[in-house]
Amino acid sequence: MGVSTSSPEKGISVVAVDFPPVNALPVTGWFALADAVRAAGRDAGTRCVVLAAEGRGFNAGVDIKELQTRGPSALVGANRGCFEAFAAVYECEVPVVAAVHGFCLGGGVGLAGNADVVVASEDAVFGLPELDRGALGAATHLARLVPPHLMRALYFTSRTVTAAELEAHGSVWRVVPRDGLRAAALELAREIAAKDGELLRLAKAALNGIDPVDVRRSYRFEQGFTFEASVSGVADRVRDTFGKSGPEGKEGA
Repeated sequence: MGVSTSSPEKGISVVAVDFPPVNALPVTGWFALADAVRAAGRDAGTRCVVLAAEGRGFNAGVDIKELQTRGPSALVGANRGCFEAFAAVYECEVPVVAAVHGFCLGGGVGLAGNADVVVASEDAVFGLPELDRGALGAATHLARLVPPHLMRALYFTSRTVTAAELEAHGSVWRVVPRDGLRAAALELAREIAAKDGELLRLAKAALNGIDPVDVRRSYRFEQGFTFEASVSGVADRVRDTFGKSGPEGKEGA
């Protein structure tokens, strides 16, 4: 359980997340993930990083129960941890391939949206259930996966979009059966890692430099509204319905 790094092939590092039962990461998990991705990118022998997950799904976002039990300190920690993890993926010195299976929700969209390439399994779904969880954020990253008006519709409704739909939008490189996901991600990573390592690092820096949106500043702006929702009490009011059924609550993941 936790975050692990392996090197299945020369030039490729796989950073895998495993926080049962649904990969909803605690505060320490987000920071551990950030550290692992940054370390992999700094390794002179690495030319491509594959970001993957074990278990039922790629990522279910933050640990809501931790927010409920630890209060403001957990919210601040989650904000900072997510910020660091998303930034680590975006700023990784080499290309990052996200291998997404099952659910990719909340913070999962932040990770996948900041990756350089996304390979997904046929059962993968992407979405931001933030408005159902008493939070805001990661619209910055969803906007890198879908067109603007679809992003707003998905955000306001908390609906999800499938891997096949994202492939049609051009934001998912390839959709494969679930049992072939890791192999497909490694196949792409192998092709990338075959390039000159120094040139790859220059290319990554160059592409980040021409992005039209500063993802760090944009996401940090969003986080301010998450904090405002918490201070005003609306976040707790909505979050307290998490995992409950009924007219004001929805069953949790």
